[in-house]
Amino acid sequence: MNDIISQIQFSLKNYADLPALSDYQQKSMTYEEVGKTIAKLHLYFELFEINPGDKIALIGKNSGHWANIYLATLTFGAVIVPILPEFKAEDSERIIHHSDAQLLFIEDHFFDQMETAHLPQLKAIFNLSEFELLYSQKNFENLHDNYERQLKFKYPNGINVQELDFRIPEPEDLAVISYTSGTTGFSKGVMLPHRSLNGNIEFARDNMPLKSGNRIVSFLPLAHTYGCAFEFLFPFTLGCHITFLTKTPAPKIIMKAFAEIQPHLILSVPLIIEKIYKTKIVPALQKPMTAFLMKMPILKSIVHQKIKQQLMEVFGGNFKELIIGGAAFNPEAEKFFRLIKFPFTIGYGMTECGPLIGYASWDTTVLGGSGRPVDALEVKIDSPDPEHTIGEIICRGSHLMLGYYKNPEATQATIDQDGWLHTGDLGLMDAQNNILIKGRSKSMILGPSGKNIFPEEIESLLLNMPMVAEALVVDRNGKLTALVYFDHAEMEQNHLGENQIPALLQQYKKAVNQKLPGYMQIKDIKLQVEAFEKTPKRNIKRFLYQQ
Repeated sequence: MNDIISQIQFSLKNYADLPALSDYQQKSMTYEEVGKTIAKLHLYFELFEINPGDKIALIGKNSGHWANIYLATLTFGAVIVPILPEFKAEDSERIIHHSDAQLLFIEDHFFDQMETAHLPQLKAIFNLSEFELLYSQKNFENLHDNYERQLKFKYPNGINVQELDFRIPEPEDLAVISYTSGTTGFSKGVMLPHRSLNGNIEFARDNMPLKSGNRIVSFLPLAHTYGCAFEFLFPFTLGCHITFLTKTPAPKIIMKAFAEIQPHLILSVPLIIEKIYKTKIVPALQKPMTAFLMKMPILKSIVHQKIKQQLMEVFGGNFKELIIGGAAFNPEAEKFFRLIKFPFTIGYGMTECGPLIGYASWDTTVLGGSGRPVDALEVKIDSPDPEHTIGEIICRGSHLMLGYYKNPEATQATIDQDGWLHTGDLGLMDAQNNILIKGRSKSMILGPSGKNIFPEEIESLLLNMPMVAEALVVDRNGKLTALVYFDHAEMEQNHLGENQIPALLQQYKKAVNQKLPGYMQIKDIKLQVEAFEKTPKRNIKRFLYQQ
């Protein structure tokens, strides 16, 4: 079973009685119930004359219904087009039109914002919860009315999950079109074939600590490959119980869910972990008694052990590993977590690889590393001396996309003639093949002395400062300028007013510059009055603030 369709089919039949999908604090669906739902959706596809290779779009927040539609589309041989619910209606319409989607499944309140006149190629639109028909072309209305009769005709004795037999696609067959939202421009449709999904899931099954019957909490956006592959598809193929946090969760809600569900594996973006470090750990370390104990080697280890235990409990106390990905992790937080031997690791990937490029288990990874190349990929640094001279990270292998949908120019600009995908990330690779990411080529600033400056390194120092919620470093007229947005709730808690911000900014500028070499030092620091505009992946749209 080296393909995901066979693995899904195996789970439906062999874990039939186990809980499969739950919306948080709601009744769970068993694997058998998921299988029956998939069979019913397949009949909808047939009635609306969908063929293998046709596109089906999906808009909604994480939920069991979302997962059922995704699985049904894959196992039918159609192509799923997951669209982030954070996109504006006109952007979603543009993606649906560009992808050539013929069916759309959507949450009711998102449908209310859509203009069906802008989507003439759609045969039908269904809501996400009950699969109720919201819109169809005239010649399809009667087919939906006859659905129950057709279901009885196809399954006269009811649906038997043990008899389901899905078509196994070819490795090069298109499975997903994922529309990314980059920080430098419009979304492109990443075409992921089945071999990419297969490779990612197979690597996870071989290397990540999860097994049948384990529990996992899904709160990363399923419309992105990171959350979809490792919080949903990979656990599903193992017979795990997946609980979806159906609303965009605040850290407090996530921690509550972890305490109740006690997941066996946790995936996260850095923002959640950094928030816990900054609000829970740093204040504890700054207490006079803790600071005193930390000066004594024997007691220091006891303090570290106590902090580690408290952290483990914050995440439910039952997990084997916490995997961080999606963005750079704060170096100060990483260093402390390594010091207390907290079981976390940092992975590396991008949508164009479905997403995994680098991974290493928590007990084999290195400080500052983002894993080692996965088995199915060649990864190298485009540099004459990859261990010491920074270069672009490039890769090739079975995880790679087919290209960008209907965009050969962008495809050729990203994948060269020898099959190497140019990630746009800059880094090093040590003698043990650990990938050490330094920044994005598009955000790199060339200093006056000709030295490369990676703004992410300076931003991470600013983000360690009290009350700083967001930071961005840009080049303005040859001057390295820091833009800082303050956490107003944290300021209120510390009884600080707006009039104290200018002094704080200068204080932070001085503190950061003391840790930086001369060519990287901030020349100017300014208040960012409103939160930075971001992509749905929560990356700051850096290009908007260059001027």
